[in-house]
Amino acid sequence: MSPYFSHPLRGLAAGIALLFASSLAQAESTHGIAMYGDPALPPDFVSLPYANPEAPKGGKVVFGNTGGFNSLNPFVQKGTPPWQLRFWTHESLMGRSWDEPFTLYGLLAESVETAPDRSWVEFALRDEARFSDGTPVTVDDVIWSFQTLGTEGHLRYRGLWSKIDSIEQTGPRSVRISFKEADRELALIVGLRPILQKAQWEGKNFADAQLHDVPVGSGPYVVKDYEAGRYVNLRRNPDYWGADVPFRRGTMNFDDIRIEFYGDATVLFEAFKAGELSAVREFNADKWDTQYSFPAVQRGDVIKTEIPHGKPSGMTGLVMNTRKAPFDDWRVREALMLAFNFEFINDTITGGAQSRISSYFSGSDLAMQPGPATGRVAELLAPYSADLIPGTLEGYAPPEGDGSARNRANLRQAAKLLAEAGWTIQDGVLRNAAGESFQITVLLQQGDGEMQTAIEIYTRALERLGIKVTTERVDNAQYTGRVSELDFDMTPFRRALSLSPGNEQRLYWGSEAADAPGTRNLMGVASPAVDGMIDAMLASESREDFVAATRALDRVLTAGRYVIPIWSFDVGRIAHVSALKYPETLPIYGDGPQYMPEVWWYAD
Repeated sequence: MSPYFSHPLRGLAAGIALLFASSLAQAESTHGIAMYGDPALPPDFVSLPYANPEAPKGGKVVFGNTGGFNSLNPFVQKGTPPWQLRFWTHESLMGRSWDEPFTLYGLLAESVETAPDRSWVEFALRDEARFSDGTPVTVDDVIWSFQTLGTEGHLRYRGLWSKIDSIEQTGPRSVRISFKEADRELALIVGLRPILQKAQWEGKNFADAQLHDVPVGSGPYVVKDYEAGRYVNLRRNPDYWGADVPFRRGTMNFDDIRIEFYGDATVLFEAFKAGELSAVREFNADKWDTQYSFPAVQRGDVIKTEIPHGKPSGMTGLVMNTRKAPFDDWRVREALMLAFNFEFINDTITGGAQSRISSYFSGSDLAMQPGPATGRVAELLAPYSADLIPGTLEGYAPPEGDGSARNRANLRQAAKLLAEAGWTIQDGVLRNAAGESFQITVLLQQGDGEMQTAIEIYTRALERLGIKVTTERVDNAQYTGRVSELDFDMTPFRRALSLSPGNEQRLYWGSEAADAPGTRNLMGVASPAVDGMIDAMLASESREDFVAATRALDRVLTAGRYVIPIWSFDVGRIAHVSALKYPETLPIYGDGPQYMPEVWWYAD
């Protein structure tokens, strides 16, 4: 200590030290972190509750994708990679339990520590964490991954970077991330970011990665070989570092996974019937009941398994591009929803076996409640009342038809709304005051047979309103490019939602990214009310406030008429070879890439 360090300053320093020590005392390292409350599993948990820690390792499974691929890097905007890769080849600092609304447990990180207000989070890396080439995962890799993904990575990763104030090494194996804003969820989101190997990309352009530039990962699987557009073979890494980490016990049990690519879903299904694939997911209840009686099922070689879940419905349907007229008028959107004869279409395609999605969070306690907004929901929406679309405060539900093929009553209502919006029939064609005809182009991906059937029925109804419909069917690469450039009028849409919605809601429907190429806000929502409800969700310190904010958001989105909703998926349906087994305990989130094949195993 300097001899010039005076006694008064010593007292001040001691006081600061005490305050600092007090602050540290409130923040303790732990094995997991939950959005609200404490993690359900204790520090000494053996495995996730829906995994079998004694599951045998071995066997080969083959899955099918439609379309093709021209990239094996799922972390950049460029190209179309197999969607499964980011789940199987790379680990994050922590892993998510799908049996809790939003809780993480240690993976690359052995422990996590946060400030009481979650203004920062600190992770301690496991000494044994390794990339697939045997090199250790370092703090430098973590920092580089956050910086690179945040500035050059896929758009899904970039929003977080703007909220990080600093990221710094605090010890040989520890890293602290501080945030610019109050947001309890950020501490969890950073825990789920994939960690890449910095050394692999030195002297290379990460964002312009070529097909052969396969990212080195730290996950259980590595890419063994591939043929562009046809197949990818993955091999379980025999030296995988995390086999005994509690979060990973009983998971990733297959030795080999192969992904085959097919031109469309019909060809893929025929390949499964012929024994070329190990499992398929079926999303059509009628097809599940009527087309899964082929010989392999009758012999018992193929088993039909249903996996229930407790998650929200999410939104599935036809999204309208509100950046362009006439879709920027809610009356036009309501008219188009009235013309979509859901009851008849549902009966034709699913046999009426699947109920309609009624809101974005339907099927959960986060869903908007019937009737007018009340209580805390009404309070949250009140500041935006002057600009809310009719039905938001009063109550709204998607229109119902009478089940007939003609759907006359709804078409009459649709015609009336269109007239109010300035569109009238002139010589059999719907035109506006300028004489411009009402035309819609529906962009479809090749192989989407169900949606094509729905559009064919829908087109006949729209033609009776004087609307001309053109359907464009394009391949995967073209479809991805068109959607990324927001070059569509209407297109199929699916957005899965969780029991703990958070920052991803800004990506899905926040104003900031509404017009950005590659945005996930396909409908182009730019609503202060939507932004405000997302802010309220993220600022919630109690479960009660969080639920109210989510229900309010659900009202604004549903009454916005941005998507024509179709049927819900209230149960997962998996047809699989009999050798594939799964634990008896099911997660509350049901099926998904985190469930099948992650916790399944092969038993001869």
